[in-house]
Amino acid sequence: MEGADAAQVAQVLGGDRDAFRVLVERHSRSVFRLAYRMTGNQADAEEVVQEAFLRAYRRLDKFEERANFGTWVYRIGVNCALDLMRKRKTEMEQRVTQRTDDEERPDLMESAASSDPTPERIALSGELKEHVEAAMRLLSPVERTAFVLRHHEGRSIEEIGAVLKLSAGATKNSVFRAVQKLRKELEPFTTTKMSARPAR
Repeated sequence: MEGADAAQVAQVLGGDRDAFRVLVERHSRSVFRLAYRMTGNQADAEEVVQEAFLRAYRRLDKFEERANFGTWVYRIGVNCALDLMRKRKTEMEQRVTQRTDDEERPDLMESAASSDPTPERIALSGELKEHVEAAMRLLSPVERTAFVLRHHEGRSIEEIGAVLKLSAGATKNSVFRAVQKLRKELEPFTTTKMSARPAR
């Protein structure tokens, strides 16, 4: 795959702009998956993908031939997602009295419904997703990124540190803080659910 990517990059740099479409098709799904987990929103994830590949195209002349294109564009995607998350956080702070959680729930509920046909489990899954998303929003952009890369994408501490430009120690601390915050926020909900379900 690396060799094929290198060939496509060479074609693009040689003037074949259409060759870049192959790279987009080959890697857009992994960037979208990452962006969705980071932003929690399909529209934002799509925006991240578009911006990531736009930046990649504009900076393609700086791409090192020996590097892995997939890893390179993946890192660009992380940075784009971080930028968008910071932007959204600022917007939310500015409109905190006007915006409600209900505006962000349709995508989550639609996702739950499409993957689980049982009505009872849809309701529980949707409710849990809302709590998880609320808890994730309490994380800083760096903490959320570190958590997603570590526990969803399975990236190593070294890889995460390289993406976030942090030392191994700082990266581990970011992952640890994220886990602790999520555990603290979700424990009351899961405990309540576990004790309440038998009575139903």
